[in-house]
Amino acid sequence: MRITTYKTKLNEDKHNILVKEKSTNYQISGLTSPESIFNMMNNVFDMQNLAEEYLYMIACDSKQKVLGVFEISHGTVNASLISPREVFIRALLCGAVNIILTHNHPSGNSYPSVEDNRATKRIKECGELMGISLLDHIIIGDDFYSFKQEGIM
Repeated sequence: MRITTYKTKLNEDKHNILVKEKSTNYQISGLTSPESIFNMMNNVFDMQNLAEEYLYMIACDSKQKVLGVFEISHGTVNASLISPREVFIRALLCGAVNIILTHNHPSGNSYPSVEDNRATKRIKECGELMGISLLDHIIIGDDFYSFKQEGIM
């Protein structure tokens, strides 16, 4: 599988456009479980070892094929901003039907904070209005926490 990361930039008309950053070959046929996403994010992005919180979105088509991976925000040791606007601009630009959020907790504790729960609920609700499903939100620490696996989604 090819993992391609993108960023957004403004073109000369001040409209958002996608810009390919890099592509990485990853030896797996697909991201079919929270554990496979946890492993990919650690192997490709070294999420377990980052000193600050990073939030990524994995954009997928209707058959769960990965369209791209986007860094949504880079925060501090214990916080990272999440805005539905920033998430869904990228999802719409690449034609995503489904998205998966993943972020790290540098403390190693993967249990979600109150703000993690609130933000996940908000992104899920916004996505439902737009026809873009939030499949899961995975928090990476020493292990991982999957909102879907825990029955919250």
